[in-house]
Amino acid sequence: MTTNPDSAPSVRTPRSPLVTRPLLLRFVSILGASTSFYLLLSVVPAYATEGGGGGARAGLATGALMLTTVAGELATPALVNRYGYRAVLAVGLALLGAPALALTCSRNLWCIVAVCLLRGLGFAFTVVAGGALTVALIPADRRGEGLALVGIVGGVPSLVALPLGVWLAEHAGYGVVFVAGAMAALAAIASVPGLPDRMRESGRPVGVAESMRRGELLRPTVVFASTAVSAGVVVTFLPLAVSGSAGGLVAVALFVQPAAATLARWLTGRYGDRHGPECLVLPGLLLSAVGTVLMCVTGSPIAIVVAVGVFGIGFGITQNATLTLMYARVPTAGYGTVGALWNFAYDAGMGAGAVAFGWVAAGTGYPWAFALTGVAMLTAVAPARRDRRVGAGPEPG
Repeated sequence: MTTNPDSAPSVRTPRSPLVTRPLLLRFVSILGASTSFYLLLSVVPAYATEGGGGGARAGLATGALMLTTVAGELATPALVNRYGYRAVLAVGLALLGAPALALTCSRNLWCIVAVCLLRGLGFAFTVVAGGALTVALIPADRRGEGLALVGIVGGVPSLVALPLGVWLAEHAGYGVVFVAGAMAALAAIASVPGLPDRMRESGRPVGVAESMRRGELLRPTVVFASTAVSAGVVVTFLPLAVSGSAGGLVAVALFVQPAAATLARWLTGRYGDRHGPECLVLPGLLLSAVGTVLMCVTGSPIAIVVAVGVFGIGFGITQNATLTLMYARVPTAGYGTVGALWNFAYDAGMGAGAVAFGWVAAGTGYPWAFALTGVAMLTAVAPARRDRRVGAGPEPG
């Protein structure tokens, strides 16, 4: 009796395992770096303003942090190629943690700026070197789901540590926050030796300068940078802008924003795997802009919570959609450059947003500054629409 091969039952190909031991170890360093970063993110600007100077000092602190973060991100791919993932990641965690202890000894503005410069460099090493390693540890057939999971792991510290830092500073003092932030990063160094030091790569490497000339990478970078501008404004100036009867709502708002962003990143990752991330870039941008404009109602507790929630959803969508789209457009050898470019957009946008917003708010007041920031974000609509038409395209290599 001859068996018809067409009638044989189909064999379903098993999916690659997503959570492996190296990925779990990588989660430890993600949690340590993110906790250290977010515990101090809103606290240091407030700490700087206690010496006088108001928003200008707060903007300078955040701007200094983002300045060296941006510079370090552009240099990190070359450092990884020379020294490997483990060395760069360990140095990054040390620079992120140890300088925070100096804040317990001095409130001098230039000491604060120096600490922010060092921590920014450390954070750059952790996000770019660690980000490229993380993507290499995720199976290609589960990339969208994997990036969504990484987004949750990285989002939990922002969800908890951002408002916790503000609460601890108020109830336990700034010193407790600075020590906790330092220990979180330094303790995570213990997980680094268990990570791979080199990964097998395919395709032609893409340099940072070349990536900025390629429209398929530059467009999502510009869109994401425009939303990151508002993210820098929220964490730096919301505690200063909301006062009076709504002042006690700051910790709640700083919880709602990352919570909404984390949930949106997870849902976006799963949806983008099935339908393509390019269709989500424009909606994420528009929601981010609307949420920023709504923040102009600084005297209404309900309006502030709604505003940061809407912005958080839009920001989370844009985060996942742009990053997934950029990874889909380069071979494995270009992962480090994509991580550098995407994080460059994140931190340059946050830093520029904090500095520019401080200048604008000094002349217009906080409500008008929020409204103008939201309107300015709409300048990225054109590249977002272009990416929606182009699509993700096949992965090179």
